[in-house]
Amino acid sequence: MSSGCPPQSPAVAKSEVAIEGECPLLAATFAYWDNILGPRVRHIWVPKGDQLMFLSDGEVTFLANHTLNGEILRSAECGAVDVKFFVLAEKGVIIVSLIFDGELKGDKNTCALSIILPQTELAFYLPLHTICVERLKHVIRKGRIWMQKGYNIISVLSLEIVPIMELLASMKTHSVPEDIDIKDTVLNDDDIGDSCHEDFLHKAISSHLQTCGCSIVVGSNPEKVNKIVRTLCLFLTPAERKCSRLCKADSSFKYDTGLFVQGLLKDSTGSFVLPFRQVLYSPYPTTHIDVDINTVKQMPPCHEHTYNQRRYMRSELSTLWKTDSEEDIPPDTVIHTDETFTPDLNIFQDVMHKDTLVKSFIDEVFMLKPGLSLRSTYLAQFLLLLHRKALTLLKYIEDETQKGKKPFRSLRNLKTDLDLTVEGDLNIVLAFAEKLRAGLHSFVFGKPFYTSMQERDVLMSF
Repeated sequence: MSSGCPPQSPAVAKSEVAIEGECPLLAATFAYWDNILGPRVRHIWVPKGDQLMFLSDGEVTFLANHTLNGEILRSAECGAVDVKFFVLAEKGVIIVSLIFDGELKGDKNTCALSIILPQTELAFYLPLHTICVERLKHVIRKGRIWMQKGYNIISVLSLEIVPIMELLASMKTHSVPEDIDIKDTVLNDDDIGDSCHEDFLHKAISSHLQTCGCSIVVGSNPEKVNKIVRTLCLFLTPAERKCSRLCKADSSFKYDTGLFVQGLLKDSTGSFVLPFRQVLYSPYPTTHIDVDINTVKQMPPCHEHTYNQRRYMRSELSTLWKTDSEEDIPPDTVIHTDETFTPDLNIFQDVMHKDTLVKSFIDEVFMLKPGLSLRSTYLAQFLLLLHRKALTLLKYIEDETQKGKKPFRSLRNLKTDLDLTVEGDLNIVLAFAEKLRAGLHSFVFGKPFYTSMQERDVLMSF
């Protein structure tokens, strides 16, 4: 880095965040546009740990100011958050900036929340980009309310900046590899049931596929947890595996919103407390797998998950807006005060829908010899089958609705024509299709809105 950068303003506050291990994030900054002085940095967060490279405060300020250059004429809808991605090869860094409008000192200002990483970490960061951006967008929503009320936005932003630093550090050491050796998974056992009970394995994989490949695996034995994590990741794409995390052997990571599969260790009392808000804010519903007691639970399907998520977000923001002081409610508290929506803290349900697709796959894959490439090839064929079934389902719905111009009313015919009469099979194919065409569940089931219990009745009636 050049040493000729402008010196840091003495008014810039700085927080050093203690991070265990190597954190690929160099710094995070909050800057705003001053109509007299131009871009100004309000706060800097830097990880305190093993660093890949070091930036001086002056260099961080220079880079943060760069993100607001050209934003003086920004024209955007009220509340909009623009995401900018800068690759500064001459400085050897990448900068991800979220540009938004907010009130500082009674004036409307253009603001930027940015994270800075070395350019060498570009390939590592890109798969995690969407996760980081979505989490930062929501903390900005809360921060804008805090700014409007004249409160300190830095305390709100820190609630997400620090966990993102911890997330990136943990992914650096414990992310699931892009290529998984089937020998490290349950699918390499000589016989079904060697590592875990047959019905448990069937339920775990089936529910994992029904919830779009998002699962939490908890347990007391890290080797057992990681074996199930790797097994479930076999059913993900290489990019999704890069957004999955193994558990740590000596202590547990915190739950992180947005990861596809994550292994979590129970504490010394044999329990693990999941944070309600973070689980609800996951982009897809989640399967909860306990390898100690062989239980599998799942969240409601995509359309109900999205519906509850948005209602809770609105309730959370509404409650923050009604506060009279910064001390009234911490910005990361579960909201109970909205009378129109009381969150159901028991969000995990039993796996209600049986399937034949996964059952047949498990029965047949264990008939093949272990230790060879046969099982890997058979798995690839199974995933290709599910992908093609999902594409066929999408084309079927497109034709029936004239590409979305008419409501979909042919669920009974779809199930018969595509051989998806078993509810679990339909849910698995719908989940694959949801990842190809976001909003599919809401289009099929959401008008009128059905809860998962009502949806089960609808499915049974067809």
